[in-house]
Amino acid sequence: MSVRIQPTAQVDETATLGDGTTVWDLAQIREGARLGGGCIVGRGAYVGPGVRIGDNVKLQNYALVYEPAVLEDGVFVGPAAVFTNDYFPRSVDPRGKLKRGGDWEAVAVTVAEGASIGARSVCVAPVHIGRWALVAAGAVVTKDVPDFALVAGVPARRIGWVGRAGVRLVERDGEPGTWECPETGGRYDEKDGQLVERA
Repeated sequence: MSVRIQPTAQVDETATLGDGTTVWDLAQIREGARLGGGCIVGRGAYVGPGVRIGDNVKLQNYALVYEPAVLEDGVFVGPAAVFTNDYFPRSVDPRGKLKRGGDWEAVAVTVAEGASIGARSVCVAPVHIGRWALVAAGAVVTKDVPDFALVAGVPARRIGWVGRAGVRLVERDGEPGTWECPETGGRYDEKDGQLVERA
């Protein structure tokens, strides 16, 4: 396998791309970014300087991943999703002077293994999306999302649980706090607002 970069994509020479990664038309990968193997960077997607992306990550068309975001293995980012990096955004300082890179401190969105970020959702840094969580299309995430949580709305709130397959879990009859995936049969235990996968 090898890296595949379309001619209209811009990949900085200091960026690192793992084996089997594909970068589609008009995508931009900035300096010092590091992508693992088997990634797909869709048309017009943006990866900021120093962003860290694991293996088998999909960035769909026009996804915007601003530094210093970290995406672990198997993350999915839907079309036109945005990861911000400035909690108090301003173009100018209080005196009206144009702000530059050194005039503010970037904060990160981190996305744990297997999580999915829906189309046109916005993750407002600093925020952490837990393992295998699912952010619904159009959601605005302003606080941390637990592992396996299904969140939706503006601002996003938990409306259910999902398993590794991304399918909404069903609470087992007669077993409060025990959840099951209708697709895989996997079971999960809920305690204190957290979901733990059974071994």
